[in-house]
This record gives sequence, structure tokens and C-alpha cells, in this order.
Amino acid sequence: MAESNNEKIVTIFGGSKCTDKSPEYLQAKEVGERLAEAGYTICTGGYLGVMEAASRGAREKGGRVLGIVMNQFKSEPNRFLTDKVATDHFYDRLQNLISRSVGFIAIRGGMGTVTEISLVWNKLQTNVISGRPLVLLGECWKNVVTSWQENLVVSNQDISLLNFADTAEEAVSIILNKTRG
Repeated sequence: MAESNNEKIVTIFGGSKCTDKSPEYLQAKEVGERLAEAGYTICTGGYLGVMEAASRGAREKGGRVLGIVMNQFKSEPNRFLTDKVATDHFYDRLQNLISRSVGFIAIRGGMGTVTEISLVWNKLQTNVISGRPLVLLGECWKNVVTSWQENLVVSNQDISLLNFADTAEEAVSIILNKTRG
């Protein structure tokens, strides 16, 4: 389900609370632009913050933008989506965000972003999904993952499933290098 009609979809995870001036918003917008220019469809949770920024970047470059939205949410999805899939439950939403994608980029967010990363990472660890790049974009992630490794049962082999990027350009380059075939 990761590709249909040779369409390659990359899911971008990140917080909903950042503004259009924040570093996360600007990174996400650039990620969306670069992926659209490379011919990829982007997929997000469909709402504000990082999700809006990635959607905006891709849409402004003529790309397809898929939003996986929740019927339970009262807020409207962002205006940059070209397509929407409505779900009734968080797990269905997460499954849609994961199963459609050939790769993932996570940008600084809150507990929702941590949940998304954790689920993708666990599915990669247990081979529930085939190997796909999971890129953690931004300086915060190395400290977070180091803390997890120091305080939880996280092995070097687990860490090897993650890719770290400091810039949007680097994050997209990792995705392109690992998904083109």
C-alpha cells in the first residue's frame, strides 16, 4: 500500500502548535517544497503547524498533498490539502499515515509526534513494515534519542534504524537516496 500507480508518498510528522515564523514551520515548508519538486506526494495529519507548513510547501510547488484527518476533531484541516482521508480513531489515522508511505520525516513536535515516531520505529524493529527511512530532522532529536537510550531499553541496533538530519535538504536527500529504485 506504500505506492499506488508508482506514486511515492512520504509522511511528515510534527507539532501543530508552531507558527509560520518558527524554525519547525520553515523546515517543514522546505521539506514539502523539496519533496514535491522531486515528484513525491506528501502525507500529513492534515491540520496546523508542521502539517500545514509541509502541505503549503508541497502545494506551492504543484505537489499532491494528502491529509489524514480525524472526524472527532472540531478544527478544519489546512487549506493546502489536495486530498483527504477521514478516519474515526487515532489508531486508524496512524495506520493510514504509516501504511501509505515509503518514508517518514519527523520534525520537532510534542507527544503526538513522539507517538508517531515510536509506532513507526517499533514497526521497523519488529519487521511489521518493510525497511523504510525514518528521518529525525532537527537538533533536538539526538538528545531525545540519547536520553531514551540512557533511560530505556534501546540498543545500538534500534538506533541504527533511525536517520538524523540537521537540515531540510539533508532530510530529503536521505529519503530520495533510500526510496529511489
